[in-house]
Amino acid sequence: MYFPLLMPFLYFPEDKSEYVPALITMLIFLIIAIGAFILIKKISKKQEDKFNEEYHSVIKENEHKEQTNNS
Repeated sequence: MYFPLLMPFLYFPEDKSEYVPALITMLIFLIIAIGAFILIKKISKKQEDKFNEEYHSVIKENEHKEQTNNS
């Protein structure tokens, strides 16, 4: 079977300057995606720190109870 016939929608321009707008768009979305990833990591870290700060005593108490029950 001849596979290129299954993809007639592919277009490769002779003038390579037609790739520039696509490259610019891709870079913009890549920068936005990286920024969103970094923002989500920062927010997640803040929430983790806040949780650990609020429930540190409860976590330690439960760990102590587990250690005494296992002994």
